[in-house]
Amino acid sequence: MKATETSLLKFLQAPKQFIIPIYQRTYSWAEKQCHQLWDDIVRVAASDSVPSHFIGSIVYIEKGIYQAASVPKLLVIDGQQRLTTISLLLAALAKRLDGSSGQSDISSKQINNYFLFNSEEVGDLRYKLMLTQSDTDTFIRLIENKELPQQSSRRLVDNYQFFEKKLQEDGIDPGVLYRGVAKLIVVDVSLDRNYDNPQLIFESLNSTGLDLTQADLIRNYILMGIEPEIQNELYTNHWFPMEQSFGHAEYSEQFDRFMRDYLTMKSSSGVIPRIEEVYINFKKFAQGVKLNIKDIVADVQHYSKYWVRIAFSKNEEDTDVRSLFRDINTLRVDVAYPFMLEVYDDYRNQKLTRDEFIEILKIIEGYVFRRAICGIPTNSLNKTFATLSRGIDKTNYLESVKAVFLLKGSNTRFPRDGEFIQEFVIKDIYNFRNRNYLLRKLENYERKETVDIESYTIEHIMPQNEELSQEWQSDLGPDWREIQSKWLHTIGNLTLTGYNPELSDKPFKEKRDMTGGFRDSPIRLNHRLAKLEHWNEVEIKQRTSDLAELAVKIWPVPQLPQEVLNRYSTPSVKEEAQTYTLEHFDNFLQGEVGELFTILRRRILNMHSSVREEVKKLYIAYKTTTNFVDIVPQKRQLRLSLNMSFSEIDDPQGICKDVSEVGRWGNGDVEVALSSHDQIEYVMSLVRQSFERQSEDVYA
Repeated sequence: MKATETSLLKFLQAPKQFIIPIYQRTYSWAEKQCHQLWDDIVRVAASDSVPSHFIGSIVYIEKGIYQAASVPKLLVIDGQQRLTTISLLLAALAKRLDGSSGQSDISSKQINNYFLFNSEEVGDLRYKLMLTQSDTDTFIRLIENKELPQQSSRRLVDNYQFFEKKLQEDGIDPGVLYRGVAKLIVVDVSLDRNYDNPQLIFESLNSTGLDLTQADLIRNYILMGIEPEIQNELYTNHWFPMEQSFGHAEYSEQFDRFMRDYLTMKSSSGVIPRIEEVYINFKKFAQGVKLNIKDIVADVQHYSKYWVRIAFSKNEEDTDVRSLFRDINTLRVDVAYPFMLEVYDDYRNQKLTRDEFIEILKIIEGYVFRRAICGIPTNSLNKTFATLSRGIDKTNYLESVKAVFLLKGSNTRFPRDGEFIQEFVIKDIYNFRNRNYLLRKLENYERKETVDIESYTIEHIMPQNEELSQEWQSDLGPDWREIQSKWLHTIGNLTLTGYNPELSDKPFKEKRDMTGGFRDSPIRLNHRLAKLEHWNEVEIKQRTSDLAELAVKIWPVPQLPQEVLNRYSTPSVKEEAQTYTLEHFDNFLQGEVGELFTILRRRILNMHSSVREEVKKLYIAYKTTTNFVDIVPQKRQLRLSLNMSFSEIDDPQGICKDVSEVGRWGNGDVEVALSSHDQIEYVMSLVRQSFERQSEDVYA
């Protein structure tokens, strides 16, 4: 290795050609970096007291097979962004000088002949800088001041135009700007192919903080160490088409995500690499498999095609499959991609039929959606899907997939109909992240002429206005405030309309009969509304029940006979599958106690987005990272355990009991009973103390 400090312009001036190897990333500097470079050049140009400005190193391979040509060909290992940007600035400066009549230290012809072109050469050797395949045509057209290609590299064009604009608008003399460029200093670092390891040097440079993505590192690792002919073959036939499929602008970020999913799928233990450690994990994978580099690249490209179809819902010819990909993506369940990649490949290799593949996708969709409705934490999903295939018997593919999902327990469970319906009917759907997806699926179930619900808005049948009109109060009855509070944002009170401003807070019959109203609507969700005379709690409950029955059909639980399910059970799986739902407490949650529980439960779950519910054998727990209140349903009351010391509770009414020396179900030393509606506000103030106490412990 030889390293020398030198003037950038002197470095560029001698006949040579800098080649950006195919394994390097495409040009990626944005206007922010160009603006900083411009400001630095203008600053040093304006000051005689500043002799130079250092802009970094240019690292390249000097010796080896690339020295056969008359013009030395230098493969750039690091510095392509600076070289390219300076070249764009010089091209813009040359163009400005070409149209200038003033005197200057430099001419347009000199800039071109010294720094942009090898003036005595022809063909590709004429250009001092040759970029990667996707950038080179645009770059050459820019420096030659020719018409741009139809598919231009936007970063190159935008940055060239930025420099053009600055030269026109900033009023700086071109000669002064050139003197600023002449003060730029680089470290010229030449490597010897026979003695220096470019890959190790590249990694070392990256470790010092240069902005290289995991995709850049992986591409360089694969291509840098092999002969040019094989480089070109792998890049042209595999890597470049893969880059194009991800999209030029999104390539780096999306490729990193894909590679994490690919490596997760390939891991026999279900290890999920951190996104910033994908390159390290890929190196371990590549060094550990019994495949040559060509086979590895071909395999990566093979699965990348599946990933693009799944993640972008495009390029999939089967409209039903494509629609399911879109629905799964709407639910933001990309943690399922490793499992989906494997199943997709098995489908393509005819290990399962099209109908089986579609059913598995529907199972994934239903599993994720039901869990979202039931508020089950998502933090275990990535591990669930990463290890899912280990339980699959591919000789009984679909059956075993169903069994694996059905045998999930605790926080990984597939909510059954009872739990799902119970949560569905009380869920605040209006503020639910996936509300549009939910309404779209309800509206278009078994409908060939699908409705684009994005053309509609969500309508509250019973209005949101806290001061309802007399007509609405009369329809709802004396408990109208409680009814509105309880049902306002639930599925039973929501529909779709294109006439939201016109419907507004009008009485129900006016909403029903007006132009664009429920009777005049093509939306199926409005058909039942068109036949009603009143909208009250009875009708809301009935519509809620009807939509819940429909939801169970749209997002079904997989079905297997118990004897078949037993074949897939192991003692550990059976233990995990022993879960409880609120139905377990049906004997207690009846009448007034049931109503109290419903109200209290909703209030607790709405305290914070981190609050989640877990139904245990003996009590119902509410927790963030740990339990803060446990509820034991009893015949005539709800007994609450608050997870804090009795000395900490602020209880002016004195209704709490110290149970620190008493054996009780639940967690904590504070017990309180709830037996009537008028106690709810005060009891909630006690629950809130426990919640805040646990939050303090977590974030202290």
